Amino acid sequence: MSVLEESLTLKSKDVDMFRRLRTSRLFELFQEASIRHTEQLGMGREKTLDRGLLWVLLMQRAEIIRMPEYDEDICLKSWPGETMHLLFPRYYTVETAEGEILIRASALWSLVDAKSRKVIFPEKYGIRIPGESGGEKIALPGSIPKPEAEAEQIFTVPYSFVDLNGHMNNTRYFDLAEDCLGAAAEGRVLRRIETEYTNEAPFGEKLLLRWQKREDGFLLAGEGEKPVFRMRLAYDS
Repeated sequence: MSVLEESLTLKSKDVDMFRRLRTSRLFELFQEASIRHTEQLGMGREKTLDRGLLWVLLMQRAEIIRMPEYDEDICLKSWPGETMHLLFPRYYTVETAEGEILIRASALWSLVDAKSRKVIFPEKYGIRIPGESGGEKIALPGSIPKPEAEAEQIFTVPYSFVDLNGHMNNTRYFDLAEDCLGAAAEGRVLRRIETEYTNEAPFGEKLLLRWQKREDGFLLAGEGEKPVFRMRLAYDS
């Protein structure tokens, strides 16, 4: 079965001031697992990065039963779904050491040309990742509505947020969201989160952030010269 399984113990760098796994770190773990598993499946950097191709995230979703805590042993599992033309679905679970599922997640990845920044046809480059039919899947992420802005601010992408693709890394959007909305700092527990990335945000770009509080959580969006991202977050009340 083509499933990556990795065990780890959460350290101080992984958690927030409430000793729960930080949201951005959770998605870093997903990102790192995706890369390692893709390499194990024979589609590492010599097939992609060294040929001028970049893996990019288009959408993500997570459903959280309980966020793991400091010094807890967890098992992260990840596996690919069946390729959908230009899209590479991927699924994840975070479990206790005893196998209790704490988090389920899904994502849609794609490949772009590093120079043109346009999506490529993977079969043209001989890139194929066989899908795995099993596992504890949740639905793939979908489109997120635009918020009716109740608050807004300008954010400039700093150097420390930029990754090897030359744009703001997907995981830093979660830090940005939590800083804007304030719910995490109040100790409220995140239960569901979805993100949609429509354009990249390079170093130094100014984004206009707008967000809205609703009965079912928050909507947050950021725009530069073009729309960049949208996010939906739901917390315990």
